[in-house]
Amino acid sequence: MTLDKGEGNDLSLMEALFNVIGGIFGYVLWSAFFLTKNYGVAIILFTIVIKVLLFPFSVSQQKSMASNARFQQKQREIMEKYKNDRVKANEEVQKLMAKENVSPTAGCMPMLAPMFVLFGVYYSVLNPLTNTLHIAADKVSAAMNSISTLPGIGTSINGRYGEISIVKYFGSLEKYLVDGNGNALFNSNDASSIKDFSQGFNFCGLDLLATPSQSSWESMMWMIPVLCFLTSVVSMIIMQLINGTKMQGCMILMIFMMPLFTAWIAYSVPGAVGFYWIASNVFGFVQSLIMNKFYSPSIMEAKAEAQRIVLRKEQESKYEFIEAPEFDANMQVSVKETAGEKKSRNSAKKNKSKKSSKNNDKSSYLGRKR
Repeated sequence: MTLDKGEGNDLSLMEALFNVIGGIFGYVLWSAFFLTKNYGVAIILFTIVIKVLLFPFSVSQQKSMASNARFQQKQREIMEKYKNDRVKANEEVQKLMAKENVSPTAGCMPMLAPMFVLFGVYYSVLNPLTNTLHIAADKVSAAMNSISTLPGIGTSINGRYGEISIVKYFGSLEKYLVDGNGNALFNSNDASSIKDFSQGFNFCGLDLLATPSQSSWESMMWMIPVLCFLTSVVSMIIMQLINGTKMQGCMILMIFMMPLFTAWIAYSVPGAVGFYWIASNVFGFVQSLIMNKFYSPSIMEAKAEAQRIVLRKEQESKYEFIEAPEFDANMQVSVKETAGEKKSRNSAKKNKSKKSSKNNDKSSYLGRKR
């Protein structure tokens, strides 16, 4: 399948956008690497910085999850109450959604933000010379062209991972990275940065510049996609249980499908990207546990109830207070009466008095007879 001109332009535009994001994140990665001299540790520090920057999105997502858990509980109660009338049940659920201000698309933005970060990390790792070391793009392009002309080596280097190949094999390729006049394409500062960078990608025996799909079993690179899958599944299941969300149907499927998808990506891209995903899952899980103490379903329910009380008081304050009429405690009759009401009540009392007198006379007569 081939791309038409429009699709190619869109793809180039997206790549340009993610390269810009990758260039921004590259400064953070390079700063962390400069301090630690190890790319794995640098990714861990980078993940912490990103989690701090995305904390508002994480809070919003946690609130949305707690709100949805509360909504699902009430929804189950409605479905049980109207289990024989689906139409009525759907109507009540719609009313509940409006009352609870629940939207099917709520929480989408907090989930999209980390994806942009992930693509930024991917492009900072994919193009380490331009996005992390920030070497001029024309020098990098000339170096790529110079390598492609080398017999044997040029055909064995993947063009998409060309910058990674230069970093990995810079010690062997440096003497070939020259222009048409024989001058070195990278100055002494650039060459020194590339050498330092190439020596810091070993983390716990794993080469973070290697791709698991192209690595041997003995390299243990397969552990990265496996850990991506496990950390994703475990963190998702535990958080669902903590939030009281009942897992059923497609939700159970998604719990396993999404981690499988991330594991497949981690298997197909350089190990540094998958390692970032693992670190992000672990720190994200810890962050969620902490936030759950402040935004759990029970706490959110209490806050929502307090907000409803405040809102009701605000609404009542907009209306003028009307004092109720005073009532006689014994007679339970209003003190303030119109002339007609007073006349009617006096008439009723007179009739009652006559009737009572008549009964008394009859009672006396019968008593004398006996």
